Amino acid sequence: MIIGFDAKRAFVNKAGLGNYSRDVIRSLQDLYPENQYILFSTENPYGLVEEKYCNNLIMPPEGSSKFAQARWRSMRLGELIEQQGIEIFHGLSNELPRDIGKTKAVKVVTIHDLIFLKFPELYKYFDRKIYDYKFRFACEKSDRIIATSSQTKNDIMEFYGISDKKIDVLYQTCNPKYAEKISDEEKERIRKSNNLPQHYLLSVGTIERRKNTHRILEAVYEHNIDIDIVMVGRKTKYYDEIKAYADTHGLSSRLHVYERLGNADLPAIYQMADIFIYPSMYEGFGIPILEAFFSGTPVITNSNGSTGEIAGNAAFTINAPHKDNLAEAIKYLLDNEEERKKLVQRGYERSKRFDRKLITEELMTFYNKL
Repeated sequence: MIIGFDAKRAFVNKAGLGNYSRDVIRSLQDLYPENQYILFSTENPYGLVEEKYCNNLIMPPEGSSKFAQARWRSMRLGELIEQQGIEIFHGLSNELPRDIGKTKAVKVVTIHDLIFLKFPELYKYFDRKIYDYKFRFACEKSDRIIATSSQTKNDIMEFYGISDKKIDVLYQTCNPKYAEKISDEEKERIRKSNNLPQHYLLSVGTIERRKNTHRILEAVYEHNIDIDIVMVGRKTKYYDEIKAYADTHGLSSRLHVYERLGNADLPAIYQMADIFIYPSMYEGFGIPILEAFFSGTPVITNSNGSTGEIAGNAAFTINAPHKDNLAEAIKYLLDNEEERKKLVQRGYERSKRFDRKLITEELMTFYNKL
């Protein structure tokens, strides 16, 4: 089988869509090498995808301008898909090329979330319009849609009127490095090199309003919880509010923020955390929950939407995380070692549902049916 991918995000996004794309590309090539996989990307600047997975990488002519790259990705891929004899073309990150109608390949798109429609106030007007146009086009022109959660499937049906018969829910996995147990010596080296505290609550993900991260600071301050907070993720303007709150309420020395942390250190940072907290208001999936499960870290998250769907019974879930009930959950787990151990064990069990081999097998079964 010859399968093509719009793989741009694998090469340019360090988290989120990039992680999903890289996991798909790596897992398929590792576990099903009998197929041919062709990657289309406008650029390869960061070396995020290992060279061995890039044997069939097709890019626009060297020296192309940004405008020419964007036009190539939007208006030339249909022709190239036909030339390469691709049987299935998979847009890994919410999009299909505008000229996709030129190809006879089966057209698949993964839709990760419709956050810009659920929370339009968090996005600029023109960004919303562009996303809406691209996502709607991909949903309508595709032969099949992959939704990363039942929550996302329901949103696609609600906002775009797509039949449920066209949408398959296929979960994603995470990098297997999170399941690797790190030695105490290596943990201590990483702790010292990053100036990490001995005990901390951990939050991972872009520091943006939707993630509700400020609730963690409010819970710690207003309920006198004596523990540090570690945040790992790209900063947005929302971070200024978090920093101002920490400065005003005497939490600055206990707030540790890492925007450009090396991915090699992140598994150890998960494994050293007392609790991982993910109070996001809305997610299409919530991959940090999986990373915490694989790392053996107890999790507190929202019971609603995809976070509750992914967590199952393996996390301490709370309804619409508020500073008070979040504080109660933190204090309860910090005071109950046995309960933390139970959550860790349930997390390990839950992680089996998202095992790399199982998730990749489900995707390949999906392709074979097409």
